[in-house]
Amino acid sequence: MKARDPQPSRRRNKRASSGRQGPRADGSAQRPHDEWGLDPRSAAQPMTMKTLRGIAVSPGIAIGSVVVLDHRGHHVPRRTIAAESVASELERLDRGLDSARSEAEAAEAEAGDRLGPQYAAILGAHARMIADPTLRRDARLRVERDLVAAEQAVSEVLEGHASRLEGLKATHLAARATDVRDIEHRILGQLLGQRPTRVMDLLAGPTVVLAHDLTPSETAGLDPKRVLGFATEVGGRASHTAIVAAALEIPAVVGLGRFLDQARNCRMVIIDGDEGLVVLDPDLPTQQRYHRAAAERTAWFKGLSDLSDLPAVTLDGTQVVLRGNIEFPGEVDACLERGAQGVGLYRTEFLYLNCGRPPTEQEQFEAYAAVVRSSRGYPVTIRTLDLGADKLASYQNAGYAEPNPALGLRSLRLLLRDPTLFRTQLRAILRASVQGDVRVMFPLVSTLDEFRQARAILDDVAAELTAEGVPVRADLPVGVMVEVPSAAVVAHQLAKEVDFFSIGTNDLIQYTLAVDRTNETVADLYCAADPAVLRLIAMVVEAAMARGIEVCVCGAMGGDPLYTLLLLGLGVRQLSMPPHQVPEVKRVCRGVHIEQAKALAEEALRQETAAAVVARLQEALRLAVPDAPSPLGRDDDTCPSLLCRGDDT
Repeated sequence: MKARDPQPSRRRNKRASSGRQGPRADGSAQRPHDEWGLDPRSAAQPMTMKTLRGIAVSPGIAIGSVVVLDHRGHHVPRRTIAAESVASELERLDRGLDSARSEAEAAEAEAGDRLGPQYAAILGAHARMIADPTLRRDARLRVERDLVAAEQAVSEVLEGHASRLEGLKATHLAARATDVRDIEHRILGQLLGQRPTRVMDLLAGPTVVLAHDLTPSETAGLDPKRVLGFATEVGGRASHTAIVAAALEIPAVVGLGRFLDQARNCRMVIIDGDEGLVVLDPDLPTQQRYHRAAAERTAWFKGLSDLSDLPAVTLDGTQVVLRGNIEFPGEVDACLERGAQGVGLYRTEFLYLNCGRPPTEQEQFEAYAAVVRSSRGYPVTIRTLDLGADKLASYQNAGYAEPNPALGLRSLRLLLRDPTLFRTQLRAILRASVQGDVRVMFPLVSTLDEFRQARAILDDVAAELTAEGVPVRADLPVGVMVEVPSAAVVAHQLAKEVDFFSIGTNDLIQYTLAVDRTNETVADLYCAADPAVLRLIAMVVEAAMARGIEVCVCGAMGGDPLYTLLLLGLGVRQLSMPPHQVPEVKRVCRGVHIEQAKALAEEALRQETAAAVVARLQEALRLAVPDAPSPLGRDDDTCPSLLCRGDDT
C-alpha cells in the first residue's frame, strides 16, 4: 500500500494511508490483518528488521512487497508456484544451472586466451561452484518445500552463503562473498533472461521498487498506481530522478549506499520519503506505528484541502500568490486543484531528455500549448532549457566531455553558443504565447550582457515569426532566474531591463557556498538558512521593489513552510513550488501578520549562523500554525547540519 494524503505534504511530514492493499511478497493477494492490512507473518516468523538511512527526495510513505532491480541488470520476482508445477520448475532450475555452468566455462576459456591462466582460474572456480551438487540440492529443496520459483530459491541459497562469508573475521574469506554473488548473477541471468527495457514490465502489481539507480526516463515511465515507492543505492536531492519522483508523488529515498544484497530476500519494505528511511522486513509494531502516523496526518490534510478555493492572504490582508512547479503538461491540473494560481516554473528539460535528438519546434509547441490551455487563464512561466551540454545526446554523440558541469557549458550559456537549439525553442514558446498568459525566463544568468544577448535573440525570433505571418504576444514578459551570486550583486542593474525575477534558491545556495548539492560528503555545508544566502535574497528583493517588478522564489525554499514567514518578511509576495506543497504554505500565509514576518526577517538577518536562523524559524512556525499535529518545520532534535540541506525541486 502507498500512504499518500489527498493533499500530500512536504518532506518530514507523515502521509495518510490510502487504505489500498498491495500484493504479498510472494505475489499472491495479501490477507488483511486488520483495517490497515498489516502483514501478520512478521509476528509469526523470525525476521530481522533493518532500518537504512538515505536521502529523502519525494515525500510519503509506501508499505508493500518488493521487486529488486539488481544493478547488474537482474531482478528477483517474488513469485510462488502451484504444487503441480514443482516438477516443471525443477527442470527449469536444472536447465538454468547447467547453462550458467557452461557460460562460466566458456568465460574461463576466453579469459585464458586473452588474459592468461591466473584470470581464467577465477572463472573456473565459479564454474565449479555452480556445478557443486550442494547448491543444486539446497535450491531444489526450497522449490519443493516452499513452493517458490527457481530464481528465488537460488537467490536465497547463495545470499545465505554470501552473508555468512561476510560475517567471518578473516577478511580474505569474507571477500569471497563477492564471488558467490557473481555466480548468483550468472545463474539468475540464465533463469530470467535479459532485463526488460521498461521498469513497468517487471511489475505484476502494486510494488515497492528497490534498485541501484533509476534514470530520469525510467522514473518518468513509472506508474504511481503500480509503483508504491522506490529506493536506490545512489542518487541525490538535485537529480532529475528525484525531481520526477516528486512530480509523480511517488515516495522515494535515494543515496542509501549498497543495500540490494540484503534487501533481495526481504518480504516487506517501508519507504519513508519524509525522513529518508527504508525499513526492511518491518516488525508488526513498526508497521502499526507507520500506519498510525499516516492516519494522524489524514485529518490534517483533509483540513488543508478545504483551503484550495481560499486565497493565500495574511491576517492583515496582504495577498500572496502561490504557483506550481511542473515538468509535464499533465501536472497543471494538480496545481490548480490544490489552489495554485498558475505555473511559476515550467521546466522544459524532459522534452530533451526523453529522446535521442532535440525536440522539434512542433513537438515543443504542442507541449507548451497544452500547458497554457490547461492553466485556465492563469500565468505560465516557461523556463528555457536548463541542461548542461553533457546531458544532451547530440553533444554526447559528438564526444563532448565536460570536466566540471556545474561551472561549464550549461543553461543559458549553452543556448547562446548553440543558436539553432535556442531559436527553435524560442519559436515554439512564442507561438504558444498567444494562447494564454505566457511568460519566459532565462536560467543561470550571470551577467547583464548574457541577458541582453538572449533578449536580442528573442526579439529577432519574434520579428521572424511576425514576418512569416505567425501571431506572437507583443508584450511577452521576460525575466531571469537569479541563481548565482553575480546576478544577485547586479540585481539593481538587471531590474532596469527585465520584467521579473525568479530566485532559484537551489543553485543560489550551491554557488554561494561553493557546495556541490549532489555530493553527500559535503551536504552538511549546503544550507538554505545560511546568512550569506539570506542577504543575497534580500538584495534581489530590494532591487525588484525599487523598480516595481515582480519577484518570485521558485526553488526549494519557496515550498518549505519553514521559510515562508522569512520570505514574506523579506518582501517576497510570490512563491512557486511542487503542487503538493501548496496547501501547507497557504496555511502558513493565512495564519500570520506581515509585520510579524518582517520582524522575523530582520531578526534572521542579524544572526551569525544558519543553526541560529533555523532555531528562530522553527519557533515562529510553531506559533503561527499551532494546530498542526506535528511541527511543519523540522524536529527540534534534528541535527542542524541535516536540517539545512534543503529539498531540491
